[in-house]
Amino acid sequence: MFRAILSVVLFTAVAHAGKRGLDWTYYNGGLNPGLFKNSDGEVVAIYDYETYAPPSTNGNGGLGFIGMQRCLDCSSSPVAQLQARQQAQGWATVFSLNEPDINGISPSTAASWYKQYINPLAIKKAFPAVTSSTTSGQGLDWLSQMISACSGGCYADYINLHWYGSDFGSFQSYVEKAHSQFPQYTIVITEFALQNPSGGQAAQISFFKQAFSFLDSANYVTLYFPFIATSPSLFQQNDPSGASYVGTGSCLYNNDGSVSAVGQLLI
Repeated sequence: MFRAILSVVLFTAVAHAGKRGLDWTYYNGGLNPGLFKNSDGEVVAIYDYETYAPPSTNGNGGLGFIGMQRCLDCSSSPVAQLQARQQAQGWATVFSLNEPDINGISPSTAASWYKQYINPLAIKKAFPAVTSSTTSGQGLDWLSQMISACSGGCYADYINLHWYGSDFGSFQSYVEKAHSQFPQYTIVITEFALQNPSGGQAAQISFFKQAFSFLDSANYVTLYFPFIATSPSLFQQNDPSGASYVGTGSCLYNNDGSVSAVGQLLI
């Protein structure tokens, strides 16, 4: 959803129980993703909305980095460098456009772009990440139109979902609807949380407990990334609009850099 928010593991992850990942940000330089890497192996992946390695005190923290070409072309992740960065860093998976359904990118433009830049990568691929909007031409409807515009020529392994809302039931229904509509693909969920609940962190904890249990048991869900792997202070300082929209209760770190109560649910 937000610009400010962003070795080969992954898809070894298919054969592993772990499905969980870190949704990293460009301003997380002082945080350590390795705090989530433990013997349980629940957390296996990290992405930062970019094709450059995660800024942190510990690189990718021993997790499988997934490059994301979040835009058609941008200064931080030039699309001309996509293939070279993938080869140099050795990612096993690539994510593509970030919420094009609400950012003025047409399905046909996305289909042509995807064929040109994403298809040539001989790794696992995800269609662009779409919102949970039910407005015509957005969300799953946009994704359906893009797949139609591809005319069978876009090679993908996953659909990529985002969700913000008020309760677990709505989240579960959205994921199940996406699976029903696109049963030929498995699902990655790269952003999700309650939308700024009045109960703050306690409400997010209750939601994520239900969500994690559901996602772990859904065999059509490959990976999921709760929003967001940063601290409340960093989130508010660097992305105040995002912090206002979601609240800071879902942050996976405390302000001192330790794992938050929500983050503890991941490990």
